[in-house]
Order: sequence, then C-alpha cells, then structure tokens
Amino acid sequence: MQKRIFIPIFFLIVVVLAACRVGRNYERPALVLPEHFNGQTQAPSDSSIAGVEWKQFFQDPVLLQLIDSTLKGNYDLQYALKNIESAQEYVKQAKAAWLPSLNLQATANTSHPSKNSLNGISLGSFLKTDHIEDYTLSANLSWEIDVWGKIKRQKEAALAEYLKSYEGARAVQTELVANVANSYYNLLMLDEQLQIARRNVSLSDSIVQMMRLQKTAGDVTELAVQQALSQQQTAALLVPQLEQGIAIQENALQILAGKLPGTVTRSANLEEITLASSLSTGVPAELISKRPDVRSAEMELVAANAQVGVAQASMYPALTITGTGGLNSYKAAKWFDINSLFGTVAGGITQPVFNRRQLKTQLEVARIQRDQAAIRFRQQALNAIGEVSNALVTLDKLQSQRQIANNQVQTLDTAISQARLLFRSGLANYLEVITAQSNSLQAQLTRVDIVRQQLSAGVELYRSLGGGWK
Repeated sequence: MQKRIFIPIFFLIVVVLAACRVGRNYERPALVLPEHFNGQTQAPSDSSIAGVEWKQFFQDPVLLQLIDSTLKGNYDLQYALKNIESAQEYVKQAKAAWLPSLNLQATANTSHPSKNSLNGISLGSFLKTDHIEDYTLSANLSWEIDVWGKIKRQKEAALAEYLKSYEGARAVQTELVANVANSYYNLLMLDEQLQIARRNVSLSDSIVQMMRLQKTAGDVTELAVQQALSQQQTAALLVPQLEQGIAIQENALQILAGKLPGTVTRSANLEEITLASSLSTGVPAELISKRPDVRSAEMELVAANAQVGVAQASMYPALTITGTGGLNSYKAAKWFDINSLFGTVAGGITQPVFNRRQLKTQLEVARIQRDQAAIRFRQQALNAIGEVSNALVTLDKLQSQRQIANNQVQTLDTAISQARLLFRSGLANYLEVITAQSNSLQAQLTRVDIVRQQLSAGVELYRSLGGGWK
C-alpha cells in the first residue's frame, strides 16, 4: 500500500519541479539605431537592395560566371559549410539528450579462492567445488529528468550555434561576391589604364619626332628632345607595371575560385559596366535581419544566454532514474534459464555541495561571456550602420569627382592639341607641350580609377546592407 502511494507522489514532485526553469529567455538588447541613413527624410518605398539576388544585381556575364565559379570552388566557403554540418550534428545530439541512455553489458568470470581461505573452505564444504563462476548479461538504463530545464537550454544553445554557423557561411558568401566584383572591376581598370599608357607612348613618339625635326631646323635644342624622350619613357614605364598588375589580379581571381593561377577571359569595357538602376537602402533596422554577420553575432548572444541557464541548472539537484535488468547465473548452462532473470529500479537526487567553486565559476564566466556577446552584437550592428553610411557618402562624392575628372580630361586633351599647334607656330615652348601631355596622362589614369571606385562603392553598399548571399 505504501508503495502505491509513493509512486504517484514521486511523479507529482517531478512534474512540479519540471516547471521550475532556470535561466532567462532571450530578449534582443536595446539598440540605438537611426531612423534613416545619412539624414534621409523618409524611408524609400521600395525594398532594400539587400534582398536582390546577386545574379540580378550584377549585369556583366563574365562577372556572373566568375562569381558562380568562386562560390562553387572557394575553400573558405567550403570550410564554412563544413562548420554548418558540424553544428547540425550537435543539434541532433542536443535533441537526443531528452532520451534515456541505455548500455548493454555481458560479463563472464571465474575465480579460484585459496583452499585455506574462508571462501575456499566454504566452497569445498557446501558447493563441493573449488571455484566460483558468474555469468551476467544486463541492460543498464539511466534517465536524467530535466527538472530545471538544463537539457532545454543545451538544445537552445546548440540550435543557436547552428544558426550562427549558417549565418557565418552567408557572411562568407557576401564577402566573396563583393571581393570577386571588386577584383573584376579592378582588372578592367588596369586594362583601361594599359590602353591609356600605350596610347600615350604612341603620342609621345610623335612628339619626340616633332622635337627632332625642330632641332634639325634649329628651333629647339637637344634638351627639348631629351625632355620629350623622358616623357615617352614615363609612359612606357607604366606598360610593364600595368601588365604585371593585370597578371597578379587574374591570378588572384583564379585562386579565389579554387583554381590554379591563369588568365581571365574578358571583353567588357569599364565604361560599359552598370549596376542596378536603383540602390535603395531601406531603413537601418532592416540590417539586423538581413545582414549575415550581424545575425551571426546575435545567434552567438542567444547561445551565450542559453549557456547561462545550463550553468545555473548545474548548481541545482539532479534527478536521475536508473534501471538494470538481465540474466545472471553461476553456471554457463543455466545462463539463459528463466530463473536467471533479475532487475532493479532506482531513483536518486544529487545535490552538488562543494566542488571547489567550479560550478560557481562556470556560472559567473557564462554570464560574463553573455555580456561580451551582447557587446559584440551591438558593435557589429553599429559597424554595419557606419559601413552603409560611408558607402552612401562615397557614392555621392564619387559622382561629383567623376564629372570633374571627365571635364579635366576633355580640357587637357584640348590643351595638348593647342600646345602642339602653338609650338609649331612658335607661340609656345616645348615644355608647355610636354607638360600638357604629362597632365593629360595623369588625368586619364585618375579618371579611370574614379570610375572603378564608383563601381566598387556600389558593390560595398550592396554588401554592407547584407546583399550577396542569395
């Protein structure tokens, strides 16, 4: 009768205690975010470009092929995907933690006690044998009741770590897409600058010939010829330097895709490259849900918060139910006899008392790590806002710089033509011709670099908003 009363009471206690969960549920820390980027009066009506797939954001077919091959062959992304697989296994383990553990054991032993010992004399007198045999086949079951929610918090932590690895892989992809695009634009810039350098070498050659004719006529000295040659050599020096840069950039793109160094076939001109017609940013609050590295930082905070609950639950009593059953016999012939069956069931509560402050330290460290994760999350969100703002400013100012650079190139092209005409007419000296050519070369190189910077700024805005992982 007492046994029947004890069992319901025992399970009632288990149910009541199971409602006592330790640790607090995750709540996102307060973030101070602006309502709009860079003083915008209202949020754009359309969605952020972060939601646009990279196959729609970029238009150049060669660039699209480069990005696709890089996402398939890049080793950093492959490593990140393996982290996801590893995290998946821990999630499966955490889910299985609710289940009891079961171990099977089979033992067989024999012992020969001393005939002069008490055991030896007893065996000879009562069992008429000089040894003892024991054969056991048993199943041992152990089940920890999740009274304080420790297993639940462990599952939360494992799931958060999985999501962190998932977002981490997305963050790697956004970086890869941006790096490939920027490298490709840099390659096209080097191509354009190489053409500019070669054109200037040809132009310098005609100026050198003109100076030599003027020297023959007695209008200039050998110094003018040497100055013209020096300008030609300056332009010629750029050719191998740019060819070197092109080869290195091609190798970098191939290695990024997990391929051996080699050339990159391309036909596009830097001036022909266009990005999406509208580079809308949305509102800053969208970064928290769209930017992978910010999401990864938040998942790290979720996991750290769950670990506090695990550490706290470890300081409370652990309720464990154990059971053992199987076959036991002192003779092998009777091992599987029905009379050899045995079984035991037990329940126990273990309360840590003194563990040299290990459990207390684990709890305090878990709380500190949670605070650190919250700091990193806030910092990551703030950095994301700053990157978007910087990209917007850069895009705006580069548009002005590009227009000025275009005007400067046109002005200096006209200056070269006029200087050559004036030089032939005797109204300008050779230094004015050489200076005009030198300024024109530098202006053309600068203009191409500004075009490349403008394209890269568009890519940076796309990346900083969280685009590129789709």
